[in-house]
Amino acid sequence: MLLQKLSLSLLVSFVLLTASSGQAQQIKIPRLGFLIASSAPVQKPRLEAFRQGLQALGYVEGKNISIDYRYAEGKPERLPALAAELLQLNVDIIVAAGGSPPAQAAKNATKTIPIIMTNPADAVGDGLVASLAHPGGNVTGLSTFAPELSGKRLELLKEMLPGISRVAVLANREFQGYGAQAKEIEAAAHALALNLKFVEVRGTNDLDNAFAAISTARSGAVLTLSDPVTFTLLKRIVELSIKNRLPSMHLQAEYAEAGGMVAYGPSYAELYRRAATYVDKILKGTPPADLPVEQPTKFEFIVNLKTAKQIGVTVPPNVLVRADRVIR
Repeated sequence: MLLQKLSLSLLVSFVLLTASSGQAQQIKIPRLGFLIASSAPVQKPRLEAFRQGLQALGYVEGKNISIDYRYAEGKPERLPALAAELLQLNVDIIVAAGGSPPAQAAKNATKTIPIIMTNPADAVGDGLVASLAHPGGNVTGLSTFAPELSGKRLELLKEMLPGISRVAVLANREFQGYGAQAKEIEAAAHALALNLKFVEVRGTNDLDNAFAAISTARSGAVLTLSDPVTFTLLKRIVELSIKNRLPSMHLQAEYAEAGGMVAYGPSYAELYRRAATYVDKILKGTPPADLPVEQPTKFEFIVNLKTAKQIGVTVPPNVLVRADRVIR
C-alpha cells in the first residue's frame, strides 16, 4: 500500500512537472525591442503599418509575439540608455526606427542581437553596414537612400512657385545624416538657381527664432530636412509655416496630413510594413548578414490643397494632376 501511494505521488509530481514545463514552452514567444528616435504620437501610423505587416505573416502582438517600445522623444542623446534597457529585457530582435541614430545606438550596444533598420538615409555611409548587398554583422533592414529626392523636391517647389528665388531649410546640424542631405540639396539648388538659407533647429525653443530668421531673409518657401527632432516638432513647424504664409515642402507624409503644403518622399508606412518581413526571416533562422538592405520602392507626392488656398498659393493643374493624394 505504501509503495502504491509513493508511486501515485511520483506520478502526480511527474504530470504536474510536465504540464508546468509545457506551459513554460507555450509562454515563450519572440520578443522585439523597438528603439525609436521620435515620439509615440508621430510614430503611431507607421507602427500600425508594421503591425499589419506582422499580422500578414501570422504574428499578432500580445499573442504570439511581444513588442517593447522605447521612445527618445527627438533627443538622440537618450538612445544609448534606451538601447541598454532593451538589452536588459532580453529581446530577440531590435527594430531601430528614425534614421541612423537609433540603429547606431543599437549597434554600439550589441554585436549579437539582430538589428533591423527601418529608414536610415545612408546605411553604408554612416557605417551601419558594409554594403547594401552584403551587410555583414548583425544589422540589416531598409534604407531611404535616394540622392535624387532632394532635387525632385526643389523641382516641385519651383514648378508650383515659378518666381521663387530663396528657400529656407530647417535642419539640425547635429543629426548624423545632416551632411549627406545638405550636400544633395545644395547641388540641386545650384542647378535650379535657388538660394538656400539653412536655419538651425535643435528643439522647440528654436522654432520661433528660426521662423523670424526666415522672415528676415525673405525666403519664399521652407523645406525641412529629415531628422527626428524636426519630425517630433512637425505640428508646430506646420503651424508656423501657415502663420507666416510660407509654402512648405517636406519629406514625410505626416507633415502634409498635419497641414504642410507639400510632401514628397518614400512611403514610410510601406518601409515599416516591409520591416516585418525581416523579423519573420530572422525568427526563422536567417542571419542578418545574409539579408540585403532594401531601398524604397514606393514614393508619395501629397498636396494639401486646403493649406495652399489658406496661404494664397495656386497649385498649377499640371502639378496637381501628378499628386498621389490631394488633401482638400
